[in-house]
Amino acid sequence: MITWFTDAFASDLTQRGLLAGLLVAATTSLIGTWVVVRGLSFMGDALAHGVLPGIALAFLWGVDVTIGALVSAALMVAGIAFVNRRAHLSEDTGIGLLFVGMLALGVIIISREDTYAGDLTSFLFGDILGVSTNDVRLLAAVGALVLAGVVGLYRPFLSLSFNREKAKALGQRPGLAHAAMLGLLALSIVSSFRAVGTLLVFGLLVAPPATATLVVRRLPAIMAMGVTLGCLSVVVGLTVSYHNDTAAAATVAGVAVAQFFVALIVREAATGAASWRHRRASPPPAGPPAVPVGPGGPARRRWSGRRAPPVRRT
Repeated sequence: MITWFTDAFASDLTQRGLLAGLLVAATTSLIGTWVVVRGLSFMGDALAHGVLPGIALAFLWGVDVTIGALVSAALMVAGIAFVNRRAHLSEDTGIGLLFVGMLALGVIIISREDTYAGDLTSFLFGDILGVSTNDVRLLAAVGALVLAGVVGLYRPFLSLSFNREKAKALGQRPGLAHAAMLGLLALSIVSSFRAVGTLLVFGLLVAPPATATLVVRRLPAIMAMGVTLGCLSVVVGLTVSYHNDTAAAATVAGVAVAQFFVALIVREAATGAASWRHRRASPPPAGPPAVPVGPGGPARRRWSGRRAPPVRRT
């Protein structure tokens, strides 16, 4: 059993891919906990796809695609805020509009190239076994920055997640906290797309923290459990991909999502079994007291004809 795992990571290529995957899982799980708690999954999905136009333009112009992804993510966040403020529409509406628009623009730009199919596949699904040493260094730097941000801004993020108005009353700035959270989210997505692609990074962003919420309740425990589950999905996914010759990044994301449904089924089964044991151990509820029945029907108390004694007043 051990050799089944060690054989998959015997080469330098797979070892570098494993390190990159572990860094991606840790980074996305840390910020993904707040995405799950605040219900920002749609925002995360939109940002993961909204960086595609910047990546495509940077690729065509010969610029570092990371810079293009950062610019595209910044424009995405600014566009959502602009639509929300000026059009008086809900934030979800702005996210949906820009999500579709940016994705379509990115595909249009890439389609101008002769290698359209290959480039689009690389951008969307990544190549975790093709990451370079510089990519790993970038992932490590962004991971350290995200960890510092999550720890340092824990209280503002916590207040923002539960009560925005109360955060204002406590003298905090929820607007700045929200902007910082989106900035960390954008950095995580931009640094991870080379390894797992813009499409599959969303799976690692949401699935491990969502699975952790089924197991533990406290936020620090959810973060720790999410990082653990994310790293486990990387190890198992890369091993399965190596032995079965499947797409590495897609297999990793699939394992992460499968963890959620396994945990959900196990929790529901355990809850149902505990409820069944409780009902079986509890005595049956006592029924109402029996009413004596006479020949003419239920017995009634006869009136003696005497008046009730007067109430003595003091």
